[in-house]
Amino acid sequence: MPYYIQRLYRLCKASFSPNGPVSEEAVAKVCEKLEKIKPSDLGLEQEAQVARNWSGQMLECNGNHQQSPPIKYLHLYEDDSFSIGIFCMPPSSVIPLHNHPGMTVLSKLVYGSVHVRSYDWIDFPGPTDPSEARAAKLVKDTEMTAPTSTTVLYPTLGGNIHCFRAITPCAIFDVLSPPYSSEHGRHCTYFQKSQRKDLPGNLQLNGVTVSDVTGWKNFNLLMTL
Repeated sequence: MPYYIQRLYRLCKASFSPNGPVSEEAVAKVCEKLEKIKPSDLGLEQEAQVARNWSGQMLECNGNHQQSPPIKYLHLYEDDSFSIGIFCMPPSSVIPLHNHPGMTVLSKLVYGSVHVRSYDWIDFPGPTDPSEARAAKLVKDTEMTAPTSTTVLYPTLGGNIHCFRAITPCAIFDVLSPPYSSEHGRHCTYFQKSQRKDLPGNLQLNGVTVSDVTGWKNFNLLMTL
């Protein structure tokens, strides 16, 4: 295990529990550690150099569009309290909109450029119909290029539902606490946009205007990472 990962592992062991982060201070310490990560710490310097020199024309050869390779997931560690992994995305690849139920996610773009769109659920008073599409508010819709600050997604704040589209080759380093677990009801669910017409673009909730409101419903997607 690389030295950087060993040190991060020890910090995560002290910072996370099966119920998530032990404190906000613990989250801040892990974020501080992630801020210092470099591609060379992960054995990804060669891939980072390709991303730095990337041109959109590099996907084409002799005038023919070449199919990009699949997304790779490098699984580094997992226990009941947290998981550590890296998504290596070729250009134009997409990780569809998905959630992290009851989880805190710390993400760091290690190299490259990526477009990120994220949402948080809107909870209305009263009973809800699970078969209906659920309303969500837009949190982020932007392009990011490394180096960037670590982002933190909380169970109900910060854009817990998100998707990625790689602009250049890129790598996203993720720490999840607690990790996905079907046994504990933390399934990864993918979403597609609903055709609901009763959701206006803006809503008034508790006297606050919430903009960019859309509806999303579950769909099944088989992915090999």
